[in-house]
Amino acid sequence: MTEYTVEFVGTGEEITVSDKQTILKACIEEGIAQEYSCRVGMCLACSAEILEGEVTQPAARGLTDEEAETYALTCMARPQSDLKLDRGVYPPSIEDDATSGAAAADD
Repeated sequence: MTEYTVEFVGTGEEITVSDKQTILKACIEEGIAQEYSCRVGMCLACSAEILEGEVTQPAARGLTDEEAETYALTCMARPQSDLKLDRGVYPPSIEDDATSGAAAADD
């Protein structure tokens, strides 16, 4: 088992996460307020932008393959290196859905 440092930019929070553990689970254990909902990689509530490092997240079904290179679903993501994450940053697909929904509501 290998352990990595996960830093959350803008908050000063930093935790150690093993490569066998999800980032969300480590946050919960350490008392870090990480948003989440479904815990199965679909809702995107736990999204974070990957600023540095790599994760594995084969069950992150809510992300496109392209988004999975830049965003982590912390409920599914396991670190493969030290990480810098920006929590609460959502992939373009969810931002596009929110924008198109607002436009439809205006019609």
